Amino acid sequence: MTVPLRTRVLLADDHAVVRRGLRLVLDAEPDLEVAAEAGDGAEAVRLGLSEDVHLAVLDVTMPRLTGIQASRQLSTARPELRILILSMHDNEQYLFEALKAGASGYVLKSAADRDLVEACRATMRGEPFLYPQAVSALIREHLERAREGRAATDVLTPRELEIVKLIAEAHTSKEIADQLVISPKTVERHRANILEKLGMNDRVELTRYAIRRGLVEP
Repeated sequence: MTVPLRTRVLLADDHAVVRRGLRLVLDAEPDLEVAAEAGDGAEAVRLGLSEDVHLAVLDVTMPRLTGIQASRQLSTARPELRILILSMHDNEQYLFEALKAGASGYVLKSAADRDLVEACRATMRGEPFLYPQAVSALIREHLERAREGRAATDVLTPRELEIVKLIAEAHTSKEIADQLVISPKTVERHRANILEKLGMNDRVELTRYAIRRGLVEP
């Protein structure tokens, strides 16, 4: 992919104040331009597929779809779209999930004024961008996996993860069915399968799982 003279950025965060601050940082650069903004993950996917953007900067925890879920959908539908995950959490689990979902980098909000511009440019050059602690975490994880001879596995499907997120956000089966355009009976079947796969009994345990996976904020 040839780096455009002016990179058009999709900026997704559910806090308007945060988006405004990040937009000021990006629009101040001659080679970067915020071309679209989204307030949740589903809107980010819609804009990422329909708008003429080169790079998506996605907050990790958003309503409807997380930045990681949105990244997975966008990277599958538009492999040429570059993706950065933005997070307030220095969290190894979020980092690993983001990279598995197709993101090229992970930027901490606490250092966004320093790192975001360089992260955008590195990503457009086809280079990964990780903050120093993240590099250490990846090396440690790689060494542990090599030592134990284990491979990364994901117990739940992307659709099941969507449903876990919505359950953890206290949506009813009917509300989940309406959002995902499936029947309430299908939602209940998914819920039963999820509980069985995870060895859990109720929504409280699912909510704790969703927090650990970075699907919702604590």
